[in-house]
Amino acid sequence: MTETASPTALTTGQPQPLGATREEGGTNFAVYAPDATRVELCLLTEEGERCVDLPERTGNVWHGLLPDDHDYSRGVGQGYGYRVHGHHDPENGVYAQPEVRLLDPYARALSGPEEPIRNEEGHVASLQAPWGLVLDTEVEVPLEDKPQVPWNHTVIYETHVRGLTMTHPGVPEELRGTYAGLACEPVVKYLKDLGITAVELLPVHAHVDDPFLQNKGLHNYWGYSTLSYFAPEPRYSAAARAGRPQDTEQEFRDMVAKLHEAGLEVILDVVYNHTAEGGKGGPLLSWRGLANSTYYWLSQDDLGEYFDFTGTGNSVRMTHRRTVQMVLDSMRHWAALGVDGFRFDLASTLARGELGFDKHSNFLGAVQADPVLNRLKLIAEPWDVGLGGYQVGNFPPPWAEWNDQYRDTVRGFWKGDEGLMSEMGFRLTGSSDIYSANHRHPQASINFITAHDGFTLRDVVSYNDKHNDANGEDNRDGHGNNLSWNMGAEGETDDAEVLRERRKQQRNLLTTLLISQGIPMILGGDELGRTQGGNNNTYAQDNEINWYDWQNADRDLLAFTRRLIGLRQDHPSFRRERFFSGRREEGELPHILWLRYDGQEMNDTDWQNPQTKSVGLFLYGGEEEGEVRDHLLVLLNASHVDLPFNLPSFREQGPEQTCERWTLLLDTADDAAQEQVEADQDTQLTARSIKIFSCSAQQG
Repeated sequence: MTETASPTALTTGQPQPLGATREEGGTNFAVYAPDATRVELCLLTEEGERCVDLPERTGNVWHGLLPDDHDYSRGVGQGYGYRVHGHHDPENGVYAQPEVRLLDPYARALSGPEEPIRNEEGHVASLQAPWGLVLDTEVEVPLEDKPQVPWNHTVIYETHVRGLTMTHPGVPEELRGTYAGLACEPVVKYLKDLGITAVELLPVHAHVDDPFLQNKGLHNYWGYSTLSYFAPEPRYSAAARAGRPQDTEQEFRDMVAKLHEAGLEVILDVVYNHTAEGGKGGPLLSWRGLANSTYYWLSQDDLGEYFDFTGTGNSVRMTHRRTVQMVLDSMRHWAALGVDGFRFDLASTLARGELGFDKHSNFLGAVQADPVLNRLKLIAEPWDVGLGGYQVGNFPPPWAEWNDQYRDTVRGFWKGDEGLMSEMGFRLTGSSDIYSANHRHPQASINFITAHDGFTLRDVVSYNDKHNDANGEDNRDGHGNNLSWNMGAEGETDDAEVLRERRKQQRNLLTTLLISQGIPMILGGDELGRTQGGNNNTYAQDNEINWYDWQNADRDLLAFTRRLIGLRQDHPSFRRERFFSGRREEGELPHILWLRYDGQEMNDTDWQNPQTKSVGLFLYGGEEEGEVRDHLLVLLNASHVDLPFNLPSFREQGPEQTCERWTLLLDTADDAAQEQVEADQDTQLTARSIKIFSCSAQQG
């Protein structure tokens, strides 16, 4: 039952900041609703819902102050929402349905998940938003208290709060799948010991389980259906499970603090490009009922329809100052909780203007000018599904970008595809062909082989085809061009030769990733040999398909990955801050040199030969800032035959440059291999394998 009190029940309050803000003696409520003629603040009390009009309008913001001594006030933890009155004309893009309680877009905590609204047949037809919760004043974590890991030392680990912790033996059962579970000592120690420097979490913004998924008994596991840009997902909260949803934000803050104590940064995957309200006919949850034409791109030919650059029914309109303000306020809020950076899903949508993608857009300009946000790690997924949406290489500094060309080239090269040697040269050295414009550097390239969307590393070498039947879409979902190779058997097998090749191929892919210039991102669980059974679109699988199988982890692969990350961190030559120039000083070795397996330098014919599938990559060590660094030699052989690879001496450069002996650091064909090779002699490079050697820069 809804009871409406006198409009004078609240004092006028202030129009800023938006949201519910605790003040001395009360809570200020402010909400942007330009088309409303009246806005009711609805409060959850012990007697049920009680509504009172917001008494004041300043511009398009409705506001009022609820005193703590008011009959309806509960202070911190108070549940609240809004009912909007006015002209209701969906065909012209205006929604005013006071019978639907709306969530405050600025709510910092939620009472719980969304509530399903069922039809007569019992199917979920729509959704009711939960209550927002009033929280105490936010306390900011200052930048100087964060790890601030330099970009060129960064190794990103993409993971999921639930997937990482649901079966972890060191996490108490009541904390599994939660922020508190991720903060447990065994989990933090595991991440620290692995050697990664940043945990990138799949969306933790509160999201919905879409009706079509609920009707199939599935869940929106990935979380790319945002319900709130300010509130952590309550399903990931141990406090919310225990009946204290108002403590969810503090639990998230505590998790970030625990990771920071271990020197680990926290990056959030954020979905500012669309919301859970979907297209026309979708649920009325928040933004649509408050300011539809402000928050969403509407068709100018038909205001009842939505432009859809995202494939989800709606697209957030980042040309309106109020929408830009909301997203920047959201980012600052998470930064205040300690978050170190963001990965922006379908980021091209955020930079769209009236004429398409615009690198000088309101949003990109506002972030670049913001003194807090421009010091965080900012990562774009530089595409969307709209016309002109593929924008890899076009985001301005200080943005980094997911580099899908890196993924595709490296997968194809190790799969044995022809004609990729020249492309591989660019990918190994930071993709200067993509990022050198506008004075960008190798750290603009986020290199990855696998991500949440697609096969895991083990599945890349185990399946030729996708196997998505569990998603209930007759295997029609998910992309078909996986650039994968099952090595001779589809899926699980006990064939020893196939397993040996798969083991080696996983190491090849991981090694390539960790020795390439740019910023490596590892899909969480790849180091454990995690499989999704060939499912390359596990967005709806909140179960063992996505949860890490700690009991059957590949311990040898884990040890190899730890060693590999350590190798990268120990050798600055693998993580340069500038692109290689190609210049050679007389009497000195070049900073980079490409070699054929006979020890001779690669020429244009070799690069363009479609049959070239092996290369030696020499990286100059030398002395820098008084520190003597080893020369490195990376040998890659993607062919199907073993090769005798000649190791250079560089004697023609003079005695100070000579390498007399090369010492093996790593062999993807044999974890335990040890080898020393005299200069100008051969090492045997197994088919489809990598070797990495070093020699002292001061030998001779």
